[in-house]
Amino acid sequence: METAVIAEKLTEWIREKTIAAGCEGVVVGISGGIDSAVVAALAVRAFPGRTLGVIMPCESQPEDVEHGHLVAQKYGFELKVVDLLPIYKALVEILGEGDGPRSGLARANIKPRLRMITLYYFAQERNYLVLGTGNKSELTIGYFTKYGDGGVDLEPIGDLVKSQVRELARYLEVPEAIINKPPSAGLWAGQTDEGEMGLSYEELDRFILTGEADEKVKSKIKHLARINQHKLQPPPIAVL
Repeated sequence: METAVIAEKLTEWIREKTIAAGCEGVVVGISGGIDSAVVAALAVRAFPGRTLGVIMPCESQPEDVEHGHLVAQKYGFELKVVDLLPIYKALVEILGEGDGPRSGLARANIKPRLRMITLYYFAQERNYLVLGTGNKSELTIGYFTKYGDGGVDLEPIGDLVKSQVRELARYLEVPEAIINKPPSAGLWAGQTDEGEMGLSYEELDRFILTGEADEKVKSKIKHLARINQHKLQPPPIAVL
């Protein structure tokens, strides 16, 4: 499918789903990365004048905040900046540092969960829906925080692998500085998606699109997809 057709279909899908839900616009978390830039660009096409972008720094890199402002200037949507660092520090202090093997990751995942709370505040206040920024590569292996960046109403680019998102970004004229920088969830200094996943997007996309990969890569992707399947499903209900 041509990139222009994809852009038009996704724009119409956002519009139709939002109106069907009885909502009046959309809100997007702006991270300074390629995925949120693409979703914001599509959102503005679907709801010009009724798209809200929110930058939520929390020990974030200054470059990411700068790129978030660059996206807002590029596409002309309303932007709010909500500094989550004070509430994050207060919550960590209340909870305690913890010394378990997963304590660091547990603390880091507070950040996307605070962002979810913030986005839903604005969504409810304005009768908007929350647009997610997850792509198919990440969703396939569960590379997102449950009830964090996974806590959204719609996933516009959830059927596009990362390489397809890059193609769409170029069509939508996302600034090259954003397209070319290493993808990162911004959970800690120096963190990158590929470093944390233990896979390159190229390997992951190739497997998703063709089923081809080295056996070690195949095994890792299937393992991650299996153990993270719960993230993509509603909570099981015990039937008596």
